[in-house]
Amino acid sequence: MKPFLVFLFWALAAASFAQTSGYIAESLKTPQGVRFHVTGLDLDAKDRPVVCTRLGDVWRLDGTNWTQVATGLHEPCGLLCQPDGSILVSQKPEVTRLVDTDGDGKADRYQTWADEFEYHNNYHEFNHGLVRDSKGNVFGALNLSHADPLAFNVGGLGSSGGLRGTAYRISPIGAYSTFAWGLRSPAGLGMSPKDELFYTDNQGNWVGTSSLSMVAEGSFHAEPTSLRDHPMFGIDRMATMADEDYATFRTIPSVWLPHKEIANSPGNPVWDTTGGAFGVFEGQVFLGDLTQSNLLRIQLEEVGGRYQGVVFPFLDGFDSGNIRIKFDRKGTLWIGQTARGWGAKGDKDFGLQKVTWDGETVPCEMHTMTLEADGFRVSFTQPMAAESVSKDALEVSSWWYAYHRQYGSPKIDEQEVVVESVELAEDGLSAFIKFAPEKEKLYFFEWKAKPKSTFGEPLGNARAYYTLVNLVAP
Repeated sequence: MKPFLVFLFWALAAASFAQTSGYIAESLKTPQGVRFHVTGLDLDAKDRPVVCTRLGDVWRLDGTNWTQVATGLHEPCGLLCQPDGSILVSQKPEVTRLVDTDGDGKADRYQTWADEFEYHNNYHEFNHGLVRDSKGNVFGALNLSHADPLAFNVGGLGSSGGLRGTAYRISPIGAYSTFAWGLRSPAGLGMSPKDELFYTDNQGNWVGTSSLSMVAEGSFHAEPTSLRDHPMFGIDRMATMADEDYATFRTIPSVWLPHKEIANSPGNPVWDTTGGAFGVFEGQVFLGDLTQSNLLRIQLEEVGGRYQGVVFPFLDGFDSGNIRIKFDRKGTLWIGQTARGWGAKGDKDFGLQKVTWDGETVPCEMHTMTLEADGFRVSFTQPMAAESVSKDALEVSSWWYAYHRQYGSPKIDEQEVVVESVELAEDGLSAFIKFAPEKEKLYFFEWKAKPKSTFGEPLGNARAYYTLVNLVAP
């Protein structure tokens, strides 16, 4: 077996299977004879899916009929339907505005909307996005290059200049500005209901494991290479800096996504704002992963002025790699898929699926997990039977990830956590897990003996990973 295939088999085999009852995945037919590697996905004003493919096409689905809206784009990795009916596409050399001037459903005008960054013909210089805030600002993110011998790097991916490794903002009138720095391979952007920008990064040099992070304007995240273009840094100053210097101002992720266990190549996050049309997880974040062909569920909380939170497995077994997801107005979650380049657990090269809730089932799951001064409180979607919830049924461990120029990080300071007690609330809908939490720890909770609800239903997904950056004040 070739070394790459050995690595891929190991990466795919490491994650365990997850299902949440009441959710149905359906595969959609894609245009016949088309290599339909979806890399951008949005819904238009009529709630019709519009996608771009990695091979340069834009398509719209109306019922069961596909229309090719545009073609000839350079490996686009993001798409956004605008209120005026135009479509923005983030292709490698620019952000392009597609306009249908004659109303036939196909773009006949391709306009450059932004090209202030540079593209150096490196395969890894993807242009990801796109998302919009309530004021009409559009955001995207630029990958660093890979294996370019002429590019500047700080022990990892490279940049030949031109704002690689940054997030950008484009105003409603097309004014371009750099929004954040230090991005490595920012494959997914998401906008929260509070107009907060989040992004996912892929494990690599300076990124110990994949992650979800909130992006504040001017923030620096992980990979120093992009600072070559920063007005306060540049290559000359960076030559005098030690690796430890970058740690003093980098932004620690909101949620770590343990490598191989739950994610390898995360896509874009979306918030459940469906008003209950997608079940009992209103307000939580959903996230797909390309390699693992799965969906994750994330619950964020603000502690000490920043976000941190917990990730739960949600659904596995998709057709291909889940790189782009989007809720429509009926509460259906659309999933654009590709396995090209990195491979996926799903056995198809590409695809489009959708997930719906059956409208009745309340799955037996951990619903939320929140930090308290002397432990964690976990809530459940169903009342749990008292005899099945105990500290003997629960195992807790902790670790962290190194911030260094090496590729990825092993689990640092991994250890078992001694739980003092697990106390179920009188209504059975929550339990308090008592021990002394420590900052900058990822806490892994696993019910080795699955608790059961008072209806006799066992807990569906028994694992949870909480990233603790800030402690709750006693």
